[in-house]
Amino acid sequence: MSEIENKKPQERLQERFAYVTEILQRLQALDDEQGFRRDEASEQGQLLAGLRERLTALHSADIAYILEGLPLEERLTLWQLVQAESDGDILLEVSDAVRETLLADMDEEEILAAARELDADELAELAAELPQDVVLELMESLDALQRERVRSALSYEEDQVGAIMDFEMVTVREDVALEVVLRYLRRLKELPDQMDKLFVIDHAGILKGVLPIKRLLVNDPEKKVAEVMATDPVVFHPDEEGIDAAEAFERYNLVSAPVVEKNGKLIGRLTIDEMVDLIREETEGEVLSRAGLREEEDIFASVWKSIANRWAWLAVNLVTAFVASRVIGMFEGSIEKLVALAALMPIVAGIGGNSGNQTITMIVRAMALEQVSTGNTNRLLKKELGVAFINGIIWGGVIGVVAWLLYDYFALGMVMIGAMTLNLLLAALMGVLIPMTMVRLGRDPALGSSVMITAMTDSGGFFIFLGLATLFLL
Repeated sequence: MSEIENKKPQERLQERFAYVTEILQRLQALDDEQGFRRDEASEQGQLLAGLRERLTALHSADIAYILEGLPLEERLTLWQLVQAESDGDILLEVSDAVRETLLADMDEEEILAAARELDADELAELAAELPQDVVLELMESLDALQRERVRSALSYEEDQVGAIMDFEMVTVREDVALEVVLRYLRRLKELPDQMDKLFVIDHAGILKGVLPIKRLLVNDPEKKVAEVMATDPVVFHPDEEGIDAAEAFERYNLVSAPVVEKNGKLIGRLTIDEMVDLIREETEGEVLSRAGLREEEDIFASVWKSIANRWAWLAVNLVTAFVASRVIGMFEGSIEKLVALAALMPIVAGIGGNSGNQTITMIVRAMALEQVSTGNTNRLLKKELGVAFINGIIWGGVIGVVAWLLYDYFALGMVMIGAMTLNLLLAALMGVLIPMTMVRLGRDPALGSSVMITAMTDSGGFFIFLGLATLFLL
C-alpha cells in the first residue's frame, strides 16, 4: 500500500492546503521583490502552472475548503486559477459568506457560465444570491422542463423539502420484467448520484412503490417489477421541513427517498448528501446562535462586518455583567470583612454556569428531536433539579472541605456547600425555562442561550453566596 493510501482523508486535505498556501506565499514574495527580473517571471509562471494543474486534480469540495481558509486576496488569486467548468460546483460547496466574496469578483458572463453547468435544484439553491438580471437571463436560457423545475424549487422556503429535492431520478413501470429494467439502465449514459433504488410509477406519474437496486440484482430477471418492489416506502411532501426529513433519513438509514405531491404524484427525490449538508448547517447554526452570533461569518471578513455580526449579544452581555457587578457591590462591606469571599465566589458562579450550559444543551437537543412536550415538562424539570441537587451536595462538599481547610473556618465551608447547591438548582431551573420560553416567544431556543444562562448563574451565584455569607458569617 502506498504512503498516500495510508494517510487519512483529512491529513491529505491538510497537505493540499499547506501546498497551496506555500505556493501563494512564494508568489506574493516574488511580487513584493524589487527589481523584478526575467528569471523571476519564469519562476512565477511555473508556480502558477503547477498550482493550476494541482487544482484541476482536486475535488470541488476540497477546493472550497481551501478557499474558505485563505485571506481574501489569496482566495481571489486562487479563484482565478480554478477551471471555469468547476466554478458552479465550488460555489455550491463554499459557505454563504465566502460565496459572497467569490461572486463579487465575477462578472455576469462568468456567473452565467458557472450557473449553466448546474442542475435545476442546484440553480435554485444558488439563485437567491445571484444578481436579478443574471437570474432572468439564466431562466430564459433553460429549456421548458428545467425552467419549470427551477421555479418549482424556488416556490418553497429554503428549509423545506421542495427547495432541496433533486429532480434527477430513474422511474420504471410495475408491469415490466426486471430484465427489461436492466437493459434500460445499461442504455443510460450515467446514473444519478446516490441512486440506491428506482421509483415505480403508473401512467399518471403516481408513485406505486420503489425497486431497491439490490432486489433488482438478486431476483430472477423474468419476474415483474410489481413482484419484488417495496410498496410502503418512506415518502416526503415538498412542504415538509427539511430537518424533519433529515431526521427520518437517520432513523431509517435512507440513501434516497421519493418526494410526492398530496395526490401521490412523484415530483422529485431526496438524497443523503443533501441531508448531511442540511444537518451540518443546522448544527453550525445552533452553535452560532448559542454564542449570540447572528449569521455565519467569513473567518477573514472585514473588521466592520465582524463587528456588525457580533455586537448585539455583546451589548446584552455587557448589561448582564453590569448587573452582576452591582450584585457584588451590594455586599462590599461583607467582602471587606472577610476577604476569602472574593476568592471563593467565582467558583460558585463558574460551576453554576457550566452546569447550566450542560442542562440547556440537553434541553435544546431534546427540543430539536421533538422529545419535549407539555406532558413530560414537569418530569423533565424534576429530573434536572434532582441532578443539580445531588451534584451541588457532592461538589459543594468537596469545595466546602477545601475552603474549611484553606481558611480554617468551618462555617465558611458550610456556606460554600449551601451556595453551590442553590446555584446549581438555579442553573437547572433556568436551563429548562430559558429554551422553553424562547420557543413560546417563537424564537430559536438556542439563540443566545449560553449568554443568558451564564448571566443568570453569575448574578444568582454571587447573590446566593454573598447573601448566605452575610447572614451566617458576619
